[in-house]
Amino acid sequence: MDPLSDVLSLLKPRNYMCGGFDFGGEWSIQYPQHEGIKCYALVSGRCWLSVEGVPDAVLLSAGDCFLLPGGRPFCLASDLTLMPVDFKTIFTAPLSGSIASFNGGGDCFGVGGYFTFTGDHAGILLGVLPPIVHIGKESDKAVLRWSLERMMEELREPQPGGFLVAQHLAHMMLVQALRLHLAEGLSGGVGWLFALADKQMSAAINAIHEKPGYRWTLQELAERAGMSRSTFALKFKETVGASPMEYLTRWRMLLAGDKLVNSSDPVSVISLSLGYESESAFSTAFKRVMGCSPRQYSRGQNLVSPSHSEREAAHASQLEPIAG
Repeated sequence: MDPLSDVLSLLKPRNYMCGGFDFGGEWSIQYPQHEGIKCYALVSGRCWLSVEGVPDAVLLSAGDCFLLPGGRPFCLASDLTLMPVDFKTIFTAPLSGSIASFNGGGDCFGVGGYFTFTGDHAGILLGVLPPIVHIGKESDKAVLRWSLERMMEELREPQPGGFLVAQHLAHMMLVQALRLHLAEGLSGGVGWLFALADKQMSAAINAIHEKPGYRWTLQELAERAGMSRSTFALKFKETVGASPMEYLTRWRMLLAGDKLVNSSDPVSVISLSLGYESESAFSTAFKRVMGCSPRQYSRGQNLVSPSHSEREAAHASQLEPIAG
C-alpha cells in the first residue's frame, strides 16, 4: 500500500454517522466541538461555512467538499448575519442514512459522514491537516461527482443494504478529498503528509512503508530520493520533522502496536518481522516510542499508570515527529 492508505488502515476510520441535509429559506446552524473528522459535500445550492478560530468564512457551492479535522465548533448558514440555532433542534437523532430537513428544504442539499478513529493515533492524520480542507476546484469536483451522485441516490431512494452502501461512499469521499488535498502540493508545514507532496521525500517514505522490516540505511533511502546522503538527511528532517531513522522507527512501532492489539503474534515474531533480530532491542525501542513495554501495550496498558502529564508527554513524543 501507499503511505496514505497505510495510515488510514492503521487508524481504522469508523463511520459514526452518514446521511444528508436538505435546507430551505434562510437558516444558520451552529455545531459543537467534535472528535474525529467530518467530511461533507454540497450536491446543490450554496452556503457559508464558518469555523471557530478561522478568520475567514468559506462560501461553498454545488460540488464543493469540505473536511473538518480539527474538531472545532462550526456554523453552516445561508447568511452569516443570522442568529444560529443549535444543531440539536434539527438533528434530533443520528442521521443513520437518512436526510434531515429544515424550513421545507429545497435550497441547499448536502451529503457526507462523520468519522472517528480507533486506537490512540488519530493525531498522525488530524494533526497535519488545517482546520478546514476545502475542495472547490472544478477538476476536483469532477473527481468527487460520482460518489456524490451515488450517495444522494442511496439516501433519497432507500434500498436493501443502502445504509452500508452510503457508509462506503462516505468513506470513499473522505479518501478522495484527502488525496485531492495532497495533490494540491502542500507547502509551509512539517509532517509526513506534507512530505508526500514532495517527490523526493515521497520516494523515501514510500520505500519505508513498502518494506518496514527492511534494514534501511540512510544511504539507501537517499538513493531512493535521488539525493546525496547529507542533503537528503537535512531535507527529510526539515520536511517531516524527524530524521529518516526516527521516522522509520516510529512507523515500525505504530505497526507493532497494531499487531500487538489485533493479532495473536508473539512479540518475538512481531519484532523479527519489523527488522529486529533481538527481542530486547525491539522492546527498548517500543517503550521509548510508545511509552510502555510491548506486553503492557497488548494488555491495554493496564499495568501502566503514569500521571496525566507523563501520559501527555509520552503521547506527544510519539506523534509529533510523524504528525508534524
